Amino acid sequence: MTSLVVTLSIAAGLTIGNAGFSSAKPIWPDGRADEKNLFVGFRAVFEAPEGERVFVRVAASSLYRAFMNGEFLGHGPARGPHGYFRVDEWDVTGSLVPGENLVAIEVAGYNVNSFYLLDQPAFVQAEVVAEGRVLASTAGEGVQFSATILKERVQKVQRYSFQRPFSEVYRLSPDHDRWREEKSVPFEVAECSVLPEKNLLPRRVPYPRFSTLQPVSHVSSGKLTPGAKVKRLWKDRSLTGIGPQLGGFLEEELDVIPSIEVQHFNSVPDSELNQPYSRETKLKLSKNTYHILDFGTNLTGFVGATITCRAKTRLLFTFDEILTKNDVDFKRLGCVNIVSYEMPKGTYAVESFEPYTLRYLKLIVLDGECEVEKIYLREYVNPDVWEAHFAASDDRLNRLFAAARETFRQNAVDIFMDCPSRERAGWLCDSFFTSRVAYDLSGDADVETNFFENFLLPDKFAHIPQDMLPMCYPADHYDGVFIPNWALWFVVQLEEYLARTGDHQIVEGLKPKVMNLFEYFKSFKNEDGLLEKLESWVFVEWSNANKFVQDVNYPTNMLYAAALDAAGRIYDLTELSAEAEKLRATIREQSFDGKFFVDNAVRKDGRLQVTSNRSEVCQYFAFFFDIATPESHGELWRVLCEDFGPQRKETKTFREVHMANAFVGNVLRLEILSRYGRCQQILDESIGYNLYMAERTGTLWENDGDYASCNHGFASHVAHMLYRDVLGVQRIDPVNEVVRLRFSDLAPDWCEGRVPTQGGAIYLRWWKEGEGIHYSVSVPAGYAVEIDNLSGKQLTRR
Repeated sequence: MTSLVVTLSIAAGLTIGNAGFSSAKPIWPDGRADEKNLFVGFRAVFEAPEGERVFVRVAASSLYRAFMNGEFLGHGPARGPHGYFRVDEWDVTGSLVPGENLVAIEVAGYNVNSFYLLDQPAFVQAEVVAEGRVLASTAGEGVQFSATILKERVQKVQRYSFQRPFSEVYRLSPDHDRWREEKSVPFEVAECSVLPEKNLLPRRVPYPRFSTLQPVSHVSSGKLTPGAKVKRLWKDRSLTGIGPQLGGFLEEELDVIPSIEVQHFNSVPDSELNQPYSRETKLKLSKNTYHILDFGTNLTGFVGATITCRAKTRLLFTFDEILTKNDVDFKRLGCVNIVSYEMPKGTYAVESFEPYTLRYLKLIVLDGECEVEKIYLREYVNPDVWEAHFAASDDRLNRLFAAARETFRQNAVDIFMDCPSRERAGWLCDSFFTSRVAYDLSGDADVETNFFENFLLPDKFAHIPQDMLPMCYPADHYDGVFIPNWALWFVVQLEEYLARTGDHQIVEGLKPKVMNLFEYFKSFKNEDGLLEKLESWVFVEWSNANKFVQDVNYPTNMLYAAALDAAGRIYDLTELSAEAEKLRATIREQSFDGKFFVDNAVRKDGRLQVTSNRSEVCQYFAFFFDIATPESHGELWRVLCEDFGPQRKETKTFREVHMANAFVGNVLRLEILSRYGRCQQILDESIGYNLYMAERTGTLWENDGDYASCNHGFASHVAHMLYRDVLGVQRIDPVNEVVRLRFSDLAPDWCEGRVPTQGGAIYLRWWKEGEGIHYSVSVPAGYAVEIDNLSGKQLTRR
């Protein structure tokens, strides 16, 4: 047996993973591994052994979708870093039939850069195994997989977005899927080459369950009138900016451009339906008609349906997270939210290959006529969230928790993502907040381990300065853009990861990258020790605070001090902590103007001059990163507590202080309120900041308006807040096996929750009885319970 199990030895002595194949080798059609947007099918027919468990192992680049006997099996892989590939292992025992069985794998080789997937040569490596025996494989033992080029997916199409690879356009034939459903069917075989051996990693994170959900209601239907006058045709940079820095096909090369075509139609509703959707519903659509459906909640997954064409038909699925003027605006998010199908007469079962995010689905027929039925979305989400539980007497809090959990599970399939729609990118800073939620809802740090492992393994990151970390990863930033201060969030998160897991191997393995990062920043330190004139994209938050990032940005330097201090504690380097404290003192001296902290200083005639630019988020950075405390800056703290918050949009107090946004100022505000025990205020403000989002989409948003992503991973931090500040599970220390509870004087009459841990669940319930608070708590064996009673009431344990 040829083993491809790879053991990775890191310089720090770290060993990562055991993953591999018994005999399979990576293959791809001859000479086409670097070809853009090639869609290839691989299949093998094998005999099912009686009474044995059977597994299908797959690794691939860029993405794959697998079927067993024509039924959907799975989608993957979990993402790894440059030069490494994670192996999935699907248990197919329950899908087998006696005798011959057909396994089929579709693979998209994108070969373009993105924020979502790496630009690496395409391949697939797969095998079917049963109790140590290889039944089928790619260029290994057993039955050999054969390949065919899947021409129904149009190759020369526009990108989906600047951050993601290609959109989906299909030209189907009636027998387009027979190759993956029928064991004996003729198809054109593509000769394949065996490629160099790959470095393999374990998947580690849980496998999705791929539940299918149907729409809940009809929204409207109507006609499309062609010839609409467009003042300015929307052409995204992902269409116009193709070149050395952004991979894809030039506009003049494209076979079809649905994003332009659809803009030349007006939608004219002829009925507002507002009635439930039934699985038996058949939507009859003719040329230039449409129908809009509502899934009830913003969801992420693969859109599918059964389509019966009465004549040659062109059907488009367009979609979005919200309705804009009672219609679906496919381009609202800066994406091509369109999947296009051209089909001759016949019946077709279709499903998108890529996952998309939507609440509203608009079906458009541009030519022909068809019936569409059995419409569904196959979820692509983290399944490991259902042991967690939260409930309170105030149902608004329950809706917030449900929205936070929904947001988290869509943004944590294999890494922590900013959003599951436009980018699907593993952004730093976002991950700091989402990682906390992962431990609360799943009780483990498996996704976070993958996240850090991806940064750990590459020797270097191309296209950005040496020693800098990419702003999101795995990704290819050919334009050289990076966010220098985002790398500082990496260090702050790493300290929390160590506290959550005790994983000294990953943390020690990352030490060279952390220390090199600080070495990078040395050249930007001015005479005061502050970072000045940082390169590329200095980002604080989505607000006017981003206008004040040069020359010295004080929020960035506050974060810098926190990162130095975190590294000092992690690696026992007292000189870093001493530098951090000196930096804090300098920031206090320069940035505080007697009333607020100022955002920046500029260099004029060789001298650093502090500006009068002040932002709300700057104040929150100051308190969050220990520049200020309620004791040291009492009046500012009073103003922040009493005059700032979600109501400031209406009161418009302190107009000269630029308002914060959801990412990240509003979250930091709630964090500092929690730190200083203002739990009822957190409860009230969380409702003010987030409830309208939960009610509109069932998810939580990137901004405080609906003009961007309405499903952003960091925003799931609300779940962490509800556990900590309402339920009262203030801190779980799994390394030292301690649970700290904090009881506050809150408005709800009762609250209960279950928080999973690897040692078992923590369950807490409290309720008001008379003038006191009664509670019951259970913790895993060996855990100690510590209690802070800030309620002013008598506590009684039941």
